This record gives sequence, structure tokens and C-alpha cells, in this order.
Amino acid sequence: MLSRKQKLFFLKLLSLFSVVRGYNILVIVLAQYLTAVFILAPHLRLKNVVFDPNLFVIVLASAAVIAAGYIINNFYDKEKDLINRPQKTMLDRLVSQQTKLTGYFLLNFLSVVLASYVSFRAVLFFSVYIFGIWLYSHKLKKYPLIGNIFAAILAITPFFAIFIYYKNFEEVIFVHAAFLFLMLIIREMVKDLTNLIGDMAQNYQTIPVVYGENTSKRMITILILLSCFPVYLLLTLYEIGFMFLYFYGCILLLFLFLVALWISKDKKYYVWLHNIIKLIIVAGTFSIILIDIHMILDRIMW
Repeated sequence: MLSRKQKLFFLKLLSLFSVVRGYNILVIVLAQYLTAVFILAPHLRLKNVVFDPNLFVIVLASAAVIAAGYIINNFYDKEKDLINRPQKTMLDRLVSQQTKLTGYFLLNFLSVVLASYVSFRAVLFFSVYIFGIWLYSHKLKKYPLIGNIFAAILAITPFFAIFIYYKNFEEVIFVHAAFLFLMLIIREMVKDLTNLIGDMAQNYQTIPVVYGENTSKRMITILILLSCFPVYLLLTLYEIGFMFLYFYGCILLLFLFLVALWISKDKKYYVWLHNIIKLIIVAGTFSIILIDIHMILDRIMW
């Protein structure tokens, strides 16, 4: 049997994992490696990508900045989250604000130190990334559309770091990025619908608060229609292997999403919609391997 002190220690660890969204960070790390292997550096041997020390440092620095970003976002949103997600907020509060802020500064400092191993440009890149996350959490997230777009940019930035490292400028990469970017904006806008009550209470000027739920739904509908364009290009113009199965699945899910969006009236339905978009994004991470399954064996032997 664990003692009371040991139980409290494990609860605080769980709280810290919840604050930094450890599960999200693990998915992002995996997505960065899969993107590097199958999209940005398909010409390199598998082990040369997976065991590249510079890539490892970039991914680790990204993870540190993202974790710090979740901490500062949690710090600024504590009152709103208490309304929107009371159970998670109570768990998060097991770790003191002082501990969270200390972790925030330490993680950011660690990311800059790690980036210095790669190059001075990497230090500048991650310094700007850190500032951008703080600016979003402190100011920009309270403004309609600007906050949504900026959040999507910040979410795609870790992949941009890998893109800069490999300097691969093929068109198909930008088409993949366009689809992901649109999904991320949609996710942020659905999140605003989910958090409507807390946003109104804390005077966050999101699209549903300022212009109403129907306007928000119209904008999400337009974004979904726009996302069909990169999907069409990927299915017709580029070689994506068995990943076509993922995009056909996306078309079906997005159609069901649109139907559900317009009949949804309260938070529990918006949470389901948010989960559908998250499923599309996470499934996209794992489906990257479908681009060329046979390439894995060839590159292991090569």
C-alpha cells in the first residue's frame, strides 16, 4: 500500500503531465519523426534520419517549448478553465503556480540551450517561437479569428523547424501543410464553441462570443470546403501511396462533421465535434507511414 505522501506525489506527477499535455507532446514528437522520414527526407537511409543528433535536438527543443507553452497557457486561462473544465482544472491545481512558472522558465531555457547545439539560427528560431507562444497566451487568444490563426501557426511551427532543417521545397509538402493548417484552424474554432460559457464569463472576444454561434459555424463550413482543395490535389496530382485511404476517410468524417455541426446546440455535442477533428489530425500523423510502406524495408537494408 502506498502512503498518503506517496499518493500525493503521484497525483502531482499526474497533474504536471496533465498541465503540459504530455500525450499531445508524444504525438507531436512522433509526427515530427514520421514527417522527416516519409515526407522531408525520403532519400536518406532510415537510420540516418532516426539517429540524426541534430534532428533529435530539434525535436527535443520543440517538445520543451510546447510543454512550456501549455504551462503558460494554463497559467493565463486558470479562471476560464475552472468554468469550462472544472475536473481537469482541479487536478492541475495540485501543482502550485510557482512550480508551474519555474517549470515554464526552465523548459524555455533548456530549449534555447539545446538549439545552440544545432546553430545560432536555431536559437533565434526557438526564441521567436517562445515569444510567439507567450504573446498568444497573454494577448492574442482573446481576439476573434486572429487568435485562431495564430494558434494554428504555433501548432504547425514544430514541423516548420524540421522543414527548415532538411530544406525540402517540394510542392507536395506545402499541400500537406495547407490541409493540416486548415484542420488546426477548424479545431481552434470548434474549441471556441466548446469554451463559449467560460469565454463569455472572462470576456474573451472569440468569434462565437462576438458574432454568435451561427457565424462561427458558417466560417467553419467555409474552412472545411477549402480543405477539400488540398485533399483533391493530393489525391489526383501527387504520389501518396496508400495514404489515399486516409484522405477518403477524412472526406467521410468531414461530411458527418458538417451535418453534426449544424444540429449541435450545446457543449457536449461540440466536444464530440472537437474530438472528430482531433481524430483526423492524429490519424494523419500515423497514416504518413502509408505513403510508402515498402520504402521502410528498402531503407533499412539500404
